[in-house]
Amino acid sequence: MLRLMTLAIRKLRLKPGYLICLFPAFSLYATTACFSQTPPSVKTPAFHVTKDAPVPMRDGVVLRADTLLPSTSGRFPTLVYRTPYNKESALREYKTFEKAIARGYAVVVQDVRGRYASDGEFNAYRNEGQDGYDTIEWAARESWSDGNVGTFGLSYPGAVQWLAAVENPPHLKAMVPAMTFSTPRNFFYSGGVFDGSWLDWIWFNIAPDIRRRKDLPGPKTRKEAAATWEKEHQRLQEFLPLRDLPDLKGISPFYYEWLSHPPADSWWDWAELRNKYDRVHAAVLNLSGWYDEAYGPDGATTNFNGLLAARRGDKDPGTRTVIGPWTHGGEEESRSGEREFGPSAAIDYDELILRWMDHYVRGMDNGADRDSRVRIFVMGKNVWRDEDAWPLKRARSESFYLASKSASDRKGTLVRSVATSSYPDSTFLSDPAKPLTDPYTAYGAHDYRSLAGQSDTLVFDTEPLPADMEVTGPIRAEICVSADCRDLDLWVRLLDVAPDGTAFNLMSPGLDVLRASYRDESRQPEYLEPGNITHLSLDRLLTSNTFLAGHRIRVQLSGAFFPHFSRNRQTGASEVTTAQGGRCKIRVLHTKEHPSQIVLPVVPGK
Repeated sequence: MLRLMTLAIRKLRLKPGYLICLFPAFSLYATTACFSQTPPSVKTPAFHVTKDAPVPMRDGVVLRADTLLPSTSGRFPTLVYRTPYNKESALREYKTFEKAIARGYAVVVQDVRGRYASDGEFNAYRNEGQDGYDTIEWAARESWSDGNVGTFGLSYPGAVQWLAAVENPPHLKAMVPAMTFSTPRNFFYSGGVFDGSWLDWIWFNIAPDIRRRKDLPGPKTRKEAAATWEKEHQRLQEFLPLRDLPDLKGISPFYYEWLSHPPADSWWDWAELRNKYDRVHAAVLNLSGWYDEAYGPDGATTNFNGLLAARRGDKDPGTRTVIGPWTHGGEEESRSGEREFGPSAAIDYDELILRWMDHYVRGMDNGADRDSRVRIFVMGKNVWRDEDAWPLKRARSESFYLASKSASDRKGTLVRSVATSSYPDSTFLSDPAKPLTDPYTAYGAHDYRSLAGQSDTLVFDTEPLPADMEVTGPIRAEICVSADCRDLDLWVRLLDVAPDGTAFNLMSPGLDVLRASYRDESRQPEYLEPGNITHLSLDRLLTSNTFLAGHRIRVQLSGAFFPHFSRNRQTGASEVTTAQGGRCKIRVLHTKEHPSQIVLPVVPGK
């Protein structure tokens, strides 16, 4: 049941205490949380509200929005927030809107197509480009708007901004898309593997309202969804083949459409941002966290660099990125999972948004354009640092090679030089019927020492470090494997091992997985030849962490990390279309001709 809290926090950006109040089953955690939701006694600024204002889309469908205006008359710079999670809930939960009004903004809070007060059929993400464009331009034309529009929001409300921005609405001046994606290949899928959390997201956040709207059987409230999930989640998560799951039929046809398109299918081009940055002319502040869902830090850095390239030569390229030590939606917290980062880790999210808008929407000279282009939180040392670029130009690539003493050795070593003579191969088993399963339900930093030594896992450790070592930037794993199956998933996880044995992960699942048949990102799978040696390269891992003196760097290998992502059947058939699977023995090579290594961006000390 704790996973339910995590799901809503991850996907909906609800605060933990709010979830506890919604679901009394979490009473174990509710000692003070519900009471902490009462805001301090402050004077609420007066403003005018229009409920459910009709906003016509180009195809005639009407979406509805609440408009919030300052009490004074005039024309105001305007902020637009679009959500699938119920605008009424957003208005109750977040104080950003009132703060914006107090600063002289008009605010539009809208239910996206097919959700709550808005008409039409909900097709997740698919309509948000044109609908977002139409909403922004509608807001700019209203008598109370001065024609300058900004957008903000986190997760889905972040994605809608990008999908609208690449349509280039002329009145969009600035946006703050937080914790969102850059490519469908690392959003709906990751490394060629389908993201299993979409099932959770639909079940809790989307399906109840659709059942209510269409009078379909099944849970129609979040509380009912939670109760049913408690009984059914194992069946739902383990159901195969994926396309035959009956529970979302008639509720979310888009889910089954996603499953019908492999990650490199051109069908996904509508959601691809990486080739469209020249269409975006708004100022963009990118925000994510190292423990955000995998697409978040990859999206923030990829979108940032893409905009810089498209705006090369501009005096002010109008883009920056901020990445903290946070989970999805945890930017105002100092803790991620079991790891405490100190009081400076939390930020004032509302102030970050409004300062950006004050400069790029209102034209105030507040220095936002002179801030460092990159601001990152370095974990371990637990400090914020400003940088000029990402990746850091002064970081140097250092290789750590995987080595073992014997084929049965479950715990190998990481060495600094390639073997002059061969080390024995390492082997582990991958069984889709009994996949390696994450023992934790929440994202964030957790102690994974218990996984070391299992038959379906390998770990490789350095010796205790003699001095602090900062690793900041993209990380690359180059692993040479041979297997007795036609396909496999390879997980390469990086951990920080403390002297007491605590082994903390440094990122959330997704950046660290690659499906072998997708190794060249081709539309048609490229299956393995059993017994042949295959080189697998994972190049999307990233973090910023100082491994303190006395700590060890750990690399953990496995063939699954369930239930975060779907399970490879390892036969060459897809889990989308079949339930049949087979075990696989995976051999990892450590020879001079076929070395396996992880390449870390090491930042020299000052």
